[in-house]
Amino acid sequence: MRRLGVRTGLAALALAALASGCGKDSDTVEPAGGQPLQAPPARALDSYAEKLRAAQAARAAAAKRWGLKKVPLAAPPPPAKKPRITTRDGFEVDGHERLDLPPVFTTVPVKEKVVFLTIDDGAEKDPEFLRMMTELKVPYSAFLSDYLVEEDYGYFKDMQKRGVALHNHTLRHPYLPALSHARQKREICGMQDVIEKRYGTRPALFRPPYGNYDKATLRAAKSCGITHVPLWNEEVFADRWEYREWDRKIHPGDIVLSHFRGREDWDGTMRDMIRRFLDKVTAEGYAVARLEDYL
Repeated sequence: MRRLGVRTGLAALALAALASGCGKDSDTVEPAGGQPLQAPPARALDSYAEKLRAAQAARAAAAKRWGLKKVPLAAPPPPAKKPRITTRDGFEVDGHERLDLPPVFTTVPVKEKVVFLTIDDGAEKDPEFLRMMTELKVPYSAFLSDYLVEEDYGYFKDMQKRGVALHNHTLRHPYLPALSHARQKREICGMQDVIEKRYGTRPALFRPPYGNYDKATLRAAKSCGITHVPLWNEEVFADRWEYREWDRKIHPGDIVLSHFRGREDWDGTMRDMIRRFLDKVTAEGYAVARLEDYL
């Protein structure tokens, strides 16, 4: 009888506990220590993990669909503190620091194994390239020249809607050092105006055609609102790579150049170029990050 009374008492306590919990969050449990254990954070963590698994599965499927050898590596989160960008040694112009001219650089100073893909001019307008990059979730930056973009402003608007930043590569793609300061300014500021009119923003990044510039170029760029002048350390084509450095290797933070080109200019398509680019950087343990997140 004493045992029965104990069991009955325990049952009553359990029922009372259940009844008292009816007015509370059903996910809150009161342990012996009196501190509630919250179930929602655990469920949120499970949901986040599930989203990561789904995203990785989608990237794997896209990699297979587009003929990649491996799934591209995901880039790390953007740095909380952006690295200090300075002009590369030997790339300065006279009075560069004194005049506070935009830095000219080929590599972003980072420790992580990331590279940055940049694509110039705007001649080729392949819709399949846009779909490929969207499905693979590979970031890149576009440096545009109006004489090529004007053929189809809508193509690059679609690109912008997919999260791609559009930057300045001059109006007509001239060899800038051969022009006066005034004409250089017209080329750079004119392209700023085109991008603002067509795409709603004035770029902060500018790449001089052919990578050639002088003091007047940087002075003009600064007056047009340019803050950075990224060049490149490697260039990738549909059928090969080219390197600036003697060791012919990729380095953390390197900027990689390519162009909007197709079979008329290359032995292959832009999709072939992306396959060559991603197969190499992935095999060497590099992820592709968004350049603007580091500047």
